[in-house]
Amino acid sequence: MQLTTLDWIVIALYGLTALAIGLRFARRAGSGADEFFLSGRKLPWWLLGTSMVATTFSTDTPNLIADFVRGGGVAQNWVWWAFLITGMC
Repeated sequence: MQLTTLDWIVIALYGLTALAIGLRFARRAGSGADEFFLSGRKLPWWLLGTSMVATTFSTDTPNLIADFVRGGGVAQNWVWWAFLITGMC
């Protein structure tokens, strides 16, 4: 399959757009580990919880989650919210 000039233009624009977004947000990012890993501890609780639940849908956790669901039902997938309540974030 041969790429046309239009294809290459679209690929280049996509790459340049991604680079521009990355450079813009890199300036806004903090330089410390707390800022990088914890967002400066400024995220709302619901966003942190949603992020932890979304983590369970990644490709490296299906066996663990399948075991949770097999053992305690689908509700066990929401055990990640407990990390917020107990201060594990």
